[in-house]
Amino acid sequence: MSPPERPELVLVRHGETEWTLSGQHSGRTDVSLTEAGRRQVSDVAPRLSGRDFARVLASPLSRAWDTAALAGFAERAERCDDLVEWDYGAYDGVTTAEIRKDRPGWTVWADGAPDGETVAEVGGRADKVLAQVREASADVLLFSHGHFLRVLAARWVGLAPADGRLLALGPGSVSVLGWERENPVIVTWNG
Repeated sequence: MSPPERPELVLVRHGETEWTLSGQHSGRTDVSLTEAGRRQVSDVAPRLSGRDFARVLASPLSRAWDTAALAGFAERAERCDDLVEWDYGAYDGVTTAEIRKDRPGWTVWADGAPDGETVAEVGGRADKVLAQVREASADVLLFSHGHFLRVLAARWVGLAPADGRLLALGPGSVSVLGWERENPVIVTWNG
């Protein structure tokens, strides 16, 4: 199989955590994978085999780092602080339903979080990552978090960071960002 004309970007969202199950916003809090989450990501390795990655980058938070290790990339992964999840500030560990008791209609995409990041700030981090990976000579593999990867995918295709709200992404999923001729596209999503 010949390499793609332009390198692809393969995204892996970490596996399930207790906070994934409860709906709590898990930003910078270092929440571990559940046993089910560990099983989810053990299925990731075969899906990545046979690909040549110029770089493998992972968020330093344990749920993403452990996902990289369980997928067989512990030796190659580089820690990348820009891949950490959205900083939810005062809303870290809080569910949307709890937030909406005081702020009806709240969404992180439109309203951000007190003492946390705005969607534009998350988009800025995503743009920094994309600038790095677009210079790669072969495919790049990223292990990161749901909201961050949604913003990154939106930026890849030229959308505003807030348009990541349109891209649902499940735990343990694998997605591919690539090209159609010179146009950046989403090749597969939430697989």
